[in-house]
Amino acid sequence: MPMLLLAIFASGCQTLSITPEETHLAVWTGKAESIENHEFSIADNQTLVGNLATVDTNENDTLSDLARHFGLGFTDITIANPGLDPWALSANQSVLLPLEFILPEAPRNGLVLNLANMRMFYYPKNQAKVITYPVGIGRDGWNTPIGATKIVAKKANPAWTVPASILREHQQLGDPLPKVIPSGPENPLGYYAMPLGFTGYLIHGTNKPYGIGMQISHGCVQLYPEDVEELFHQVDIGTPVRIVHQPYLAAWKQDMLYIEAHQPLDKWSKQDKKLQKDLRKKLQKLAAEKNADIDWPSVDAVINRADGIPTPILQNARELPAITADAIKVQRPEQLYGQPVVNELTANDWSVVTESFDSETDAQKLAAMLNHQGPQIPARKIAKDGVYQVVAGPFTSKKQTRIIANRIKSTFDLEATPVKPLTN
Repeated sequence: MPMLLLAIFASGCQTLSITPEETHLAVWTGKAESIENHEFSIADNQTLVGNLATVDTNENDTLSDLARHFGLGFTDITIANPGLDPWALSANQSVLLPLEFILPEAPRNGLVLNLANMRMFYYPKNQAKVITYPVGIGRDGWNTPIGATKIVAKKANPAWTVPASILREHQQLGDPLPKVIPSGPENPLGYYAMPLGFTGYLIHGTNKPYGIGMQISHGCVQLYPEDVEELFHQVDIGTPVRIVHQPYLAAWKQDMLYIEAHQPLDKWSKQDKKLQKDLRKKLQKLAAEKNADIDWPSVDAVINRADGIPTPILQNARELPAITADAIKVQRPEQLYGQPVVNELTANDWSVVTESFDSETDAQKLAAMLNHQGPQIPARKIAKDGVYQVVAGPFTSKKQTRIIANRIKSTFDLEATPVKPLTN
């Protein structure tokens, strides 16, 4: 099994019932509990919002599907569930949904994006609330810039004029792009785009939703298609945008002090010792304000875990297992929002067959990853002669089938063979 496949994406409470139609409501309520995933009321001095939750899986779920449904990014959910395979979950596995967030240190005005946890916070004018979305950001070498800017335009159904640098990159990879990509499913901008005052950078949608919550772009800020549509209709041209990098966050909640830790992005990794030193100074100051005693070994443990889960760090505070055990239990809906659907494949369809796998899990992972490509490559694993293959399809033509086979070869470093229909 090529290692590239595994590295290609380099991340008793009241039960609540959720239907697909309710997926993007801000609050899901039950008799005694409620859970929010996007919108939170905030008081003047409140810096910690939300609640942890858990959900049990169905067979063939992925962490990517659960992340999208519950308003999380891929890294959010994978670092909070280090013992789970993101692409090969079994039925009835408990998944922690890290829906509790410490707000970044920045003016609560317009949009604030914290690169360290790949999350955007929107503060609507004259409203005591925050709306938050996971985002995809620039990968190493194409970093999203930090600083203050604003939204300078709004464009629905945008065409993408491909920058020269990206044209060269794709040409070198043997995957040439046209100079302009019109609006549609092949457009990486999705259907909504908001250019920023930083020239060449935008907030926009995506045709590859699995990339939200990862460093995957050429510097732009990406949102799930459903999230960018909501944001597009909420913000105005001129809305302030502040981009920060804050991997270590602290907040009081009632009489308990919490910290939330993330690994600094590569661009700032050499500053990690200073960032941790600054955090300790801040914690000493916050503790002194309430004459509280910090459990410093707990601080070290949270920093080392870097799992994005707000954790109490005062003496005699509850530890992580106790915190997660009290998480709100959410009932998995019948259909997760945006979960790929694989259409039936017949002998009369064009298809693509991959090389064989000895491991059923490896075949399942590949099928899941193909189903989460953008646009989707419908795929399923099959057992044949004691080994496993992944079959992609159905496709409508010989040309489309060859294109898909080439995509699989170039992206996953796997042999992929077009298969023609038994009858024409």
